[in-house]
Amino acid sequence: IDEIEALSSIYGEDWCVVDEEEKIYCIKINDCLDQPKWTLCLQVILPSGYPTAEPPIYQLNAPWLRGQDYMELANSLEEIYVQNLGESILYLWVEKIREVLIEKAQSSDPEPDIKKTSEEVDEDDGDDFLLDYQPIQEDAIKMLNYITSKSQEVDEELPSIHHGNPITDRRSTFQAHLAPVVTPRQVKRVLEKLYENKKIASATHNIYAYRIYCEDKQTFLQDCEDDGETAAGGRLLHLMQILNVHNVLVVVSRWYGGILLGPDRFKHINNCARNVLVE
Repeated sequence: IDEIEALSSIYGEDWCVVDEEEKIYCIKINDCLDQPKWTLCLQVILPSGYPTAEPPIYQLNAPWLRGQDYMELANSLEEIYVQNLGESILYLWVEKIREVLIEKAQSSDPEPDIKKTSEEVDEDDGDDFLLDYQPIQEDAIKMLNYITSKSQEVDEELPSIHHGNPITDRRSTFQAHLAPVVTPRQVKRVLEKLYENKKIASATHNIYAYRIYCEDKQTFLQDCEDDGETAAGGRLLHLMQILNVHNVLVVVSRWYGGILLGPDRFKHINNCARNVLVE
């Protein structure tokens, strides 16, 4: 608790509580405060054995973080954990990541070519969202087409879709949709059905995650989609894993209202999803 309070005061708005009860947090880390070039989000789950017996479960999220870069950074974090067994290490992890970002900014590495993908952009961008984000949804369906074309299953039945109560904050609206699914083909059918609704299709983001339990292999078939809201799909999938739900697809639509919500938007996405799952 002391560590969390300290980190919250140190990092201010860059520190986000995703789920206090389950001890899930997200820290946005930049190479500098004024005009950051390199940014990364560190998401952590603190297990009951942390810090004495278990390390944090973590995820590194940045569009540019791939392959060798990812492995090197992950190895550095593991090293810090091993060197400080039994101690609180989140501050050390954050500052190590910041060090790496500063090195990147100072080296000859080109800046990451990242288009604006989050809804947290200037209000002036207006209706351009709808044009920018529509293809992402189509790509998601194309990917599922590919997955299901490889499958021999012929389960074409459209599952029932339940719509949760909307949450509105500063002109932004969030609404979750849920459907029971047992095959990727059904996931595809549900998404297609949802996108037939003009209001849902025009949402700034349609974030989704699904988990299907395969009894024969005793494993989970699961996937998620950010739809332009970096790391939101992964967080949604984390929530579903923590709640131990399976054979279900959850989609959270967000309509941007022109006012920046900062980290609160992730809280609303998770709360929408949690509410619809409980219902």
